[in-house]
Amino acid sequence: MGYDDERQGSFGPIPVKVGDVLEVTIEAVGAKGDGIAKKDGFVLFVPGVKEGERIKIRVTKVLRKVGFAEKVGSEESSSSDEGDTGSSDEEATEGEPEQEEDSEDFGDEN
Repeated sequence: MGYDDERQGSFGPIPVKVGDVLEVTIEAVGAKGDGIAKKDGFVLFVPGVKEGERIKIRVTKVLRKVGFAEKVGSEESSSSDEGDTGSSDEEATEGEPEQEEDSEDFGDEN
């Protein structure tokens, strides 16, 4: 695997390898709709993102001149997901005892 670390791209050593997780800003969107991010000048294409978005990506493929990555998370979505989870858990907990009480009352009526 030392070979991968020593690979040279068009502008010198390739600064990423497959499996790396990076936090990047999408600088532009290419003609085919993929987002374009850069790591030390090395271009990474990321599908399904928007220009200006700050996200975490995982490198999936590395070539001599460019790489490809997938979105693995973002700062905005992680904070909003946490808030939604907390409120839905509370609602579920509050609703369960009422159902148990209703079923007990129903059993007593028979």
